[in-house]
Amino acid sequence: MQSPPDGAPPGARNPRELDPQDVLERDPHVLLDPRFCGRLHVQLAQGSHADAAAAMLLRMGFLHGLAHALRACAAAPHGSDRLLPPLAMRYRIVQREGRTEVHGLWPSLSEASARLAAGAVDAAGCCALSAGYTSGWLSGMLDRDMLALEQECSAEGHPSCRFVAREAETWRSLDGQAAAWLDALPFAADRALVRAREAAGRLASPSYGGIQPPAGIDRGSACVHIWGPVMVLPFGGAEEGLRTLELLGHDPEAQRVSVVVVDLGEAIIDSAFGALALELIVRTAEAWGAETLFAEPSVLSEPVLAELDHPPLLVLKALEQAIATAFQIATVQQRPV
Repeated sequence: MQSPPDGAPPGARNPRELDPQDVLERDPHVLLDPRFCGRLHVQLAQGSHADAAAAMLLRMGFLHGLAHALRACAAAPHGSDRLLPPLAMRYRIVQREGRTEVHGLWPSLSEASARLAAGAVDAAGCCALSAGYTSGWLSGMLDRDMLALEQECSAEGHPSCRFVAREAETWRSLDGQAAAWLDALPFAADRALVRAREAAGRLASPSYGGIQPPAGIDRGSACVHIWGPVMVLPFGGAEEGLRTLELLGHDPEAQRVSVVVVDLGEAIIDSAFGALALELIVRTAEAWGAETLFAEPSVLSEPVLAELDHPPLLVLKALEQAIATAFQIATVQQRPV
């Protein structure tokens, strides 16, 4: 297990100075987006001392993990074992002398891969963001103050990214090095913060279990958005669509998507190459086990879409309507038959 250095240089940013309201208002999909995650590691490592950067990543993840867990618990029946966090994790819960302990791993290796791709191999914290998210998720699900710490990281040559989570008091009694990580998580204050914002209905994050679409998608960024089980894929033309499709085929996060929304943005789809590109997107989604929705087709494109050999599940006029429908479909997919 890696721990941050004992001391920070003068002027280093204290993780306690992190504005939690700003973190909670961020679009939470960026915390699970490999490209953003890698850049975040690099930027924090350059702008902060190693321990401060790791602590900020840990708390950023914690706030979102806790928010998702509290929403999932509120939306699902008490004691449900079907609640799944947006961040893929496998774990088992054991009881040791009356204390809760969790052993698990992050099978997608998303944060470690993002660090390697961004050249942040030497950045402190390893998978600190994933550890924070897992800590928040488990704290919310188990209603205890849980801290997850990575024990092995694939970015450092191990076959997997493994973690152990224990109650805060257990860490304090077993491992003095965990104190620096515990100091980065004001459990009571963060619980109060998340619950207050949840009660006010102003927390801008998706709800998993009773899924609701996030607000404020940036139509001008032309980037792929992934919110847990829903992907929004802008269609910028046949050639760009095929190139994006190829890149997504190598992204482990895409394999968790169960509904793909293709944002046509009033593009005019020709009956040859454009139609073929859309059919390939639908075929690829089907290979993932995902449904496909098309949003905002132009009037001139509607006849072409109607003749596709592999049509989408639905074609919807408005992007917002398509995203809302996608989350409704994802909710139904999560329910037991």
